[in-house]
Amino acid sequence: MKKFVNDPQQFVPEMLKGLALANPDTLKYVPEYNLIMRADAPRADKVSIVQGSGSGHEPAHVMAVGPGMLDAACPGDVFAAPPMDYVYETTKLLNSPKGVLLLVNNYTGDRMAFDMAQELSLADGVNVKTLFIDDDVAVKDSTWTVGRRGVAGNFFVIKAVGAAAEAGADLDELMRIGEKVVSVTRSMGLALTACTPPAKGAPLFELGDDEIEIGVGIHGEPGRRRAKIVPANELVDILLEPVVADLPYVSGDRVALMVNGLGGTPISELYLVYGIAHEKLAAQGITVARSYVGEYCTSLDMAGASITLVKLDDEIEGLLAAPAEIGARIF
Repeated sequence: MKKFVNDPQQFVPEMLKGLALANPDTLKYVPEYNLIMRADAPRADKVSIVQGSGSGHEPAHVMAVGPGMLDAACPGDVFAAPPMDYVYETTKLLNSPKGVLLLVNNYTGDRMAFDMAQELSLADGVNVKTLFIDDDVAVKDSTWTVGRRGVAGNFFVIKAVGAAAEAGADLDELMRIGEKVVSVTRSMGLALTACTPPAKGAPLFELGDDEIEIGVGIHGEPGRRRAKIVPANELVDILLEPVVADLPYVSGDRVALMVNGLGGTPISELYLVYGIAHEKLAAQGITVARSYVGEYCTSLDMAGASITLVKLDDEIEGLLAAPAEIGARIF
């Protein structure tokens, strides 16, 4: 294993410390709970938006904290749900007069941690609600979930409810918006290589040089099937066709199209995938109105990509277009 790692057990804390040092005026790091929060949070005039889940998916979730996005994120270790007490203490710290919204990707460990934290927080008098995200069409039940998984489509939920919260929406309104975005968002990914968690020091699963895992989860969970590598045009078909068919997205729809890198694929290849997907959607009469290409929800250093579609209406498109600022930036 060749990585920038000291002690694997300190991988997450050292990453979070670096994130806070890079954003000293806007972010605050609370090491007791792996917590990255806005320096100005909680604010009395807005609902606090909080997310957790495991580390290893950056920029999700800790690098999505900032105005118009999350107010805080409290990750667990790499690919591990945050401890319940991290979520509970974070919810109390982020409590505001307008309440707290917990956004949770649908994984068994995350659901348990956030459900228990919500129950304890409600007993403390905190006005808190939880929204589950399950955009992955690859499999109904994975090894880690009951029902579909939450993957890169999560970013659209954060963006929409983050914008609405910044504009003053109350907790019930944010739940309505979040559930609406979840209902029109679908994703699917494939792996070209496995990833290597620092604590394991070896690839998480075996994949031949000429093989791909179709519908892989972001923790290396098995997908729909394993197959031989094919040209990019066919890889895009493998990803796009089940996503389009699932809602379904139909001729006349306006969509947001995201091509998300899983951590080890060059941006040049992601734009190549985007161009193919854009043209294939246009051929079906589906208009791409908003475009997202890059790394949003990764699996450490896994090579591969996922495609996400969001069916747009005026409300969702307006929320996605609202300004936002987060800790991960390139200029």
